[in-house]
Amino acid sequence: MKRFLLVLVLTGTLLSCKNTSENKKDGDDSATVESNTVDKVQTHYVPIDSDEALIAASLMAAPEESRDGCKVIGYNMVGDFVTLREGDNEFIVLADNPKQSGFNAACYHKSLEPFMARGRELRAEGKTGPEIFDIREEEAKSGKLDMGQFGATLHIYYGESNQYNPETHEVEGAHYRYVVYLPFATAESTGLPEKPLGSNHPWIMDPGTHKAHIMISPLRKE
Repeated sequence: MKRFLLVLVLTGTLLSCKNTSENKKDGDDSATVESNTVDKVQTHYVPIDSDEALIAASLMAAPEESRDGCKVIGYNMVGDFVTLREGDNEFIVLADNPKQSGFNAACYHKSLEPFMARGRELRAEGKTGPEIFDIREEEAKSGKLDMGQFGATLHIYYGESNQYNPETHEVEGAHYRYVVYLPFATAESTGLPEKPLGSNHPWIMDPGTHKAHIMISPLRKE
């Protein structure tokens, strides 16, 4: 009789352990499925197909705290160069050109507008890149061309895709790059190298010219 009772007790204990183990396994599997479901949620990107979408995506080039007050200029969806939105702060955003592949928007300090506008004017006249450089170099040296405030910054937001997230306005795969203008500065006057020591290290480009500037390319998001 005692042996029979002992067998019953041992059998019950083993069944209880098995059920507990199976329940735990079921719970783990459920958590894994839930985790995998979360990981598979993807960002929804759509084409930039309206002036409103173009403005929203291009404003991502500006510092977040300044976007509400930026003036936005550039080509609209029809292909006309216009003021897409008026602004009241120190920044001007040059919107992406929707007729070109990829995405490239820029935000710059308004004191740089004479320099930027002169470049657009010369390009419209059919001047090449080297020609534009030489013309602005001469005009800057003579004082005819205003180069803006020393240290004025250009923010660039660029990428290969022309699709964006309508909720966050982020462009798919886009990255940032910054240009700090220091006309006629050199490696000696700034202490910066003329070549980057690493992919994200600052360096001075076009040293000694009107277009001398510090290049800063932050590490890209994975």
